[in-house]
Amino acid sequence: MIELSKAEFAVMEALWQGHPAKASEVVARLSDDTQWHEKTIKTLLGRLVKKQAVSFEKQGRLYSYTPTIGREEYTLKQSKSLIQRFFSGRIAPLVSGFAKTEQLSQQDINELKAVIKEWEDQQGK
Repeated sequence: MIELSKAEFAVMEALWQGHPAKASEVVARLSDDTQWHEKTIKTLLGRLVKKQAVSFEKQGRLYSYTPTIGREEYTLKQSKSLIQRFFSGRIAPLVSGFAKTEQLSQQDINELKAVIKEWEDQQGK
């Protein structure tokens, strides 16, 4: 599994917004949220290429970058890894912890109920 730093993840988020993207487009997307210099972002893109999280295509003097992994795929793998490491693979203690500290909104609760109902309906078939 590809491990991304917080900064690398921010660059991936910028790429997931729309790709392929030139480095200048990634810089523009990140300019509102970060104070990173253009060279920093290009260094992060290079790291992501080395990690094979991003591919590139050279177009003259410019490079066009494309993520090799989808956001949903990456976040699902990371979520499973977190749950395995901290909760022995069990989701209930994680959700319970949020519920006990009142960090679950009514919308969160409704979404969880809908997911559980959908899963139960699929298991019954």
